Amino acid sequence: MPLPSDGVTASHRGGSGEPLVLLHGINGSWRIWRPVIAALEADHDVFAPTLPGHAGGPALGPEAPVSIDVLADGVEQILDAAGLETAHFAGNSLGGWLAIELARRGRGRSVVAFSPAGGWRADRDLRRVIRLLSGARAVLAHREALGLDDLIRRPGFRRLAFRQAMERGDLIPAVEALDLIADADGCSAYDGFVRWIRGTQPMASFRDGLPCRVRLAWSEHDRTIPFHRYGQPILDALAGAEHVTVRGVGHVPMYDDPQRVVKTILQVTNSENREEEQT
Repeated sequence: MPLPSDGVTASHRGGSGEPLVLLHGINGSWRIWRPVIAALEADHDVFAPTLPGHAGGPALGPEAPVSIDVLADGVEQILDAAGLETAHFAGNSLGGWLAIELARRGRGRSVVAFSPAGGWRADRDLRRVIRLLSGARAVLAHREALGLDDLIRRPGFRRLAFRQAMERGDLIPAVEALDLIADADGCSAYDGFVRWIRGTQPMASFRDGLPCRVRLAWSEHDRTIPFHRYGQPILDALAGAEHVTVRGVGHVPMYDDPQRVVKTILQVTNSENREEEQT
């Protein structure tokens, strides 16, 4: 069962066991993980922070470039404040990219990256993603005029409205769908991130291997960054990473199939825990 709706907060923490950090994507907050948090807390001390520059998260300086390095620096400060030197990481989209970067910095015990962002070989592929995300934000700019808050209460409209991100937007409770819209509307990092990413070197974050186990868990029906175009380049570049396909889900899979998402994470974190116990 998803956690009940609550106000925008900086993070959620609960459960016990090995620490597991959940990192959300651009325009989101920790609340996108609500469908899976309770199940993960049965095995882990789960910490789900909101990224810097996102609704409820730490503010970014007005002149700071919103780069992967800056965001990762901010997450490291959040982890330090939470008393987490290292942890297992699960991230989605931008959160998956950050999880890989944090593992590169030595903070990761393992990484499960659900359709991580950051993999493109051609400028047209980057422009395509920016166009999709910017189009969605343009709709939010006319939220009141479109009557979006009333329309989103209809399951059929939720399925249509969230189609780019997930297969079954109708499964999102209406009150949580309104939360997700508010989170996107409150993201101050988006414009700066787009400016930075237009000038960055493609695939710069995915060179060589990482010092921990990394699973790239790509959504079968990812309409935002499909695997053949955006995932295969990462898999080719990131030595030692494993790849699994998460069946029946879209780019943001937590509402589409919470049980499958939980299983995909625990297959990695539990195996890592068992290996540590045996050594």
